[in-house]
Amino acid sequence: MKTYQPKASDIDRRWILVDAAGQNLGRLATQVAGLLRGKGKPLFVPHRDVGDFVVVINAEKVAVTGKKMRQKTYYHHSQYPGGIKGVSLGKMLNETPERVVEKAVRGMLPKTKLGDALFTKLKVYAGSAHPHAAQRPVAVAAAH
Repeated sequence: MKTYQPKASDIDRRWILVDAAGQNLGRLATQVAGLLRGKGKPLFVPHRDVGDFVVVINAEKVAVTGKKMRQKTYYHHSQYPGGIKGVSLGKMLNETPERVVEKAVRGMLPKTKLGDALFTKLKVYAGSAHPHAAQRPVAVAAAH
């Protein structure tokens, strides 16, 4: 018996369209991260990039529960003393809603070179318009 290892020619990449309107941020991020990794495919292996390209539209209409709009804060540091800065989820959702979805999905991917490669296949847009019509993305039903 030998363990099957998929070759690059075996990997069939699709373009998948996910509508974020009304979906909870965390549940949407887990669904997208699974699609990027290819976890639903029969040839999934944890050390290879076998996932699909994912286009997320309507990022500005993503939903969160509780008091997260005010209380959830994204921090970053300038590497200078006292250089920590924080932005609330509500403010980031108003200014750059794409970054909210990107940060949620990136946090669920591996923290390795593989995770970096997977993240490049994610395309997020605030509205319903996107430039990937030529790839004919397949719409995926929300997994509620």
